[in-house]
Amino acid sequence: MKVQIYDQEYNFHSDQQEVYVRKLAAYVDGKMHFVAESTRTVDSLRVAVLAAINIADELFTLRGEQHLAVAPLRERLEKCVEMVDEALRQTS
Repeated sequence: MKVQIYDQEYNFHSDQQEVYVRKLAAYVDGKMHFVAESTRTVDSLRVAVLAAINIADELFTLRGEQHLAVAPLRERLEKCVEMVDEALRQTS
């Protein structure tokens, strides 16, 4: 399939569904145009690197938020497992 990112056409071969790949390409294209407009940078390599940093920041932020949300759940799960283990030991 062909996608367009920052006015360049790219051929993709992917196991992912075409709709998904097109969404990814549109997201990257949007980030690149946003970076180019906000920094007034015209060098496409520089725009790509800045967009990649922006996307990496989003990823790291989401991972941090996910960790904060999962940690308390993991603790509760571990306590539940301990309680079940204790109950099983008492019935044995």
